[in-house]
Amino acid sequence: PRLLSQFFFADERVTRVVAEINGLDAELDPQQYLVLLNQLHLSQAHLLAVLERIMEECIPTQRHSRDYLIKFPEELLVDNLGNHMLFAAECLLAGTFLEMEESDGAQLRPQARNLLCSLELVRTVLREQSLSQPNSYPEPVRAVLIQFDRLFAEFELSYVSSLVAVKSPDEIYRQQEIIVLFCETVERALHLGYLTQEMIDGYEPLLMFTIPRLAIISGLLIYPEGPLSLERSPEEMSRVFSPFYNLLKKIRDLLRVLSAEELCLLERSLCTAE
Repeated sequence: PRLLSQFFFADERVTRVVAEINGLDAELDPQQYLVLLNQLHLSQAHLLAVLERIMEECIPTQRHSRDYLIKFPEELLVDNLGNHMLFAAECLLAGTFLEMEESDGAQLRPQARNLLCSLELVRTVLREQSLSQPNSYPEPVRAVLIQFDRLFAEFELSYVSSLVAVKSPDEIYRQQEIIVLFCETVERALHLGYLTQEMIDGYEPLLMFTIPRLAIISGLLIYPEGPLSLERSPEEMSRVFSPFYNLLKKIRDLLRVLSAEELCLLERSLCTAE
């Protein structure tokens, strides 16, 4: 159950697979080479997962901030992102510039080198600690973990920023406005009896359609200064809604001619229609 013991065996597995790859002629046995590469990918992912748990246990209040992750596109926020970063660093150090311009890769190589050197130091220190005192984390161990955590975060941000357009502070704020709008929409719908708390607690599938529909009405009529404000230009709106700017104007104009009773009837129908 001790994390340092788990790290020792995870590290042993990575070392063993790397040795097998180095001793194999990929041209003579390409199938076995692919098998070993997959094993290396899995063993490295397991090693990083154990290392993450060790850092949470050893330096929980000294972790480098990961607030920058909110800037990343949602499709990049996957469980194996850390393992992909390690693979990218190895490729950069080997002179292989995957998915990016050579000039960008050259600029990232020093960071990749520092990260991989730090990881090797962490592996050495933790192996020695696991063999001597597997129940404690003395200051030298904590220091190398803090350094690795910082270098990993810095490389992750730099690498992803070189590949995709990370969200600007304005876009992040606009997304937060949408979250607030949806929360206020749900609160209003509960108050008016359009929805029930049981539907929300039970993850009623119909809510995936109902809440966005009600949010559009709320954003256009109830909270007109929020993220659906049509006083802004399309460029100033969130990318979620900006492509539908003209359609939203037509919907707003139609909603404005409804009486309170007609609006209530419309909203109730949106809660039941599929």
